Amino acid sequence: MRRAITCLAVFCLTLPVAQMALANDSAYTDLDYKACETLSVEEDFSITFKCPGLPSYPVYASEGDLRFSTLFGPVDKRYLDGAFESFGHFNRTANKIEWRLGQNGKPIATILRWFIDNPDPDTGMTSETLKGQVLVVSTVAQPGAPESCVAGYIDALANVNSNSLARSIADGIAPGFDCGADEPVYHGLRGPKAGEPSRTLPEQD
Repeated sequence: MRRAITCLAVFCLTLPVAQMALANDSAYTDLDYKACETLSVEEDFSITFKCPGLPSYPVYASEGDLRFSTLFGPVDKRYLDGAFESFGHFNRTANKIEWRLGQNGKPIATILRWFIDNPDPDTGMTSETLKGQVLVVSTVAQPGAPESCVAGYIDALANVNSNSLARSIADGIAPGFDCGADEPVYHGLRGPKAGEPSRTLPEQD
């Protein structure tokens, strides 16, 4: 019994140290469309912006029919032209991006809050009481790996620990997420105000 207690004590002392050594950091940037460069405006009034992010890691934001989509890092033209991940209902993003940084200091994922304009089923009109909030975890394109896509969703209203859950997904799932093969899903609880995702990605070579 004494030996078991000793081992347990050692485990309890060493585990937090290991966790601290493996912990990722966060950096934050603002998504300010006034500071963005307009890359294109289409006939259907959709528009694509290139916005400041981290050094060498820009943010690309597209809007069409009051629905937004984002990409992060040095994406290639295929994704810039062919990717659009959003929600079925009208939506918009928050203006603060959380970048999760790996042990080498490079960004491995982003977390961005989205606001979903859910319509009243009786009137068809949107209202503040029905508005949803979803934390969207996305991968970050890298030199030589120019794909960025959504890796997971967290209902920010249904989960009291939504920010911690989003960081866990960003650190544990996003780095190995294959945009062409893997499907993003909701993690944790999902309430009735969470938006229904829509997803279009370019075909793989």
